[in-house]
Amino acid sequence: MRLSGRRCALKRYLCYYSSSHSSCSLFINSDRHYRSHYSPRQLYWRSSLSCSSFPQRFSTQSGAFERGEQFLPVQTLISLLDSYHDATGLPWWIIICSSTVAMRLAIFPLIVLQIKKLRIIGELLPHLPPPIPPPLSGRSFRDQFALFWKEKEAAECPSVFWFFSSVVVQVPCFFLWLMSVRKMSLDHHPGFDTGGMLWSLNLTEYPQGALGAVFPLCIAGLHFANVQLSLRNSSLQHVPGTLKLLAKIYKVYLQLLTLPILITTFYVPQGSLIYWFPNSTFSLIQLLCLHNPNVLRYLGLPEMNASAVAPVIQRGSSAAADTLIRTKEGEMSAQTLSPDDLVSLSIEILGGGQKDAAIALLRVALDKDPGHVRALLILGQTLLQKEHYAEASEFLEKAISKLLFAGNPTEVGEVDFLILSSQWACIANMLQGKMEEGFVHLERIAQMNEPQDSNSKAHYYDGLIILATALANVNRRAEALQYLHKVATYNTAYNGYIEQLEVGFASHLSDSKRYP
Repeated sequence: MRLSGRRCALKRYLCYYSSSHSSCSLFINSDRHYRSHYSPRQLYWRSSLSCSSFPQRFSTQSGAFERGEQFLPVQTLISLLDSYHDATGLPWWIIICSSTVAMRLAIFPLIVLQIKKLRIIGELLPHLPPPIPPPLSGRSFRDQFALFWKEKEAAECPSVFWFFSSVVVQVPCFFLWLMSVRKMSLDHHPGFDTGGMLWSLNLTEYPQGALGAVFPLCIAGLHFANVQLSLRNSSLQHVPGTLKLLAKIYKVYLQLLTLPILITTFYVPQGSLIYWFPNSTFSLIQLLCLHNPNVLRYLGLPEMNASAVAPVIQRGSSAAADTLIRTKEGEMSAQTLSPDDLVSLSIEILGGGQKDAAIALLRVALDKDPGHVRALLILGQTLLQKEHYAEASEFLEKAISKLLFAGNPTEVGEVDFLILSSQWACIANMLQGKMEEGFVHLERIAQMNEPQDSNSKAHYYDGLIILATALANVNRRAEALQYLHKVATYNTAYNGYIEQLEVGFASHLSDSKRYP
């Protein structure tokens, strides 16, 4: 019995200091055999504990304790691919390609939803206050962002997260699949040595020879094609100023990324290339589909990177008779469209900076309906931007007369139009030196009740700010302070203006007393 105890102790000693996992297992099995006959439970427990706790760095087995240290998502995906392979018996290259396509198809509805949300954001964002305070506005970032958020919620504008939603999902999925297949290749997963196709039969090997360069070249070429197609005629190329420069830099960066991708693909196993190639191919097919008008109509999406209308062509001297609109189906006369359609088209054309074309359409709309308030307002604003002040004030005052014809308007849209028309009419008159006529329009806004609609309310207080500024410029500071105090109850960011004006007003009073 003493001899048996010494043998057991020797086995435990060797097991603890052995660098071979297999020898450790052998001693455990031997110890288990001894325990089953002599039941020395304490000896067996210590033996098993010492064996399982020796450090991995002393092991000569590359896979020792690796399963417990695997990244859980990678381990889960490998298990799913194994189950798929066991259930179907298909070659590994088909398993990898089909799972890639299934993953991309699962993400595609999110991309469709993202495009729809971005369209709504594109329509609502220009009508919201900027999230960052304008220069010299006196507003803090916190107050300006709070105003932006309040107006965004009132307009039911989707979250700006939709700008990044597809990237947040696609990029992790791409690297998860890439890491999982790479790990299977490096670990010589069962079947990977013969699970490839054509010249890449062994998925555990790296690209070699002339044929080995086919997949790396195709993957790099697909990346470059995807960049060119996704940014072709993109709206990023038409944004002004610094944003346009940043868009160009971003495009060049993506194009230059082709070379690092090409180099990288020569240093990954062929199993990873079998995944990467169909993934890039699917991206190209997806972009081609999203540029196809028939597919976009089927998905209920707006046409990407294309204007709703083409430039307007004028022929002859009569805009009403000879204005044509070029569309994809051909040329059509503006006379065939309703005033509402003409106004909508003019707004889209103004978004592209084509003021003259938009003015032509608005004039046609007013020929059809001289009392179309929205057309009068937009035409007046556009003429004011072109510095045609007299003509702009004429159209804006016509809009005001139309709105006040049956008394003060009560509908939300008409109230908003009246506020905006009065603001622009004031500016048009004051730019002509007609200060009194301008004050008449601003005082009309001051006499109105505060609107309940959030957009109309914002425009209402904008009108009061313009009135206070105009009054301060003609040394009517007391009245200006009265309106600024009212505005400050709506937005405390204007308290800074009140302090500045009060200081100026006090100094003005002291100067007037000193020099009668």
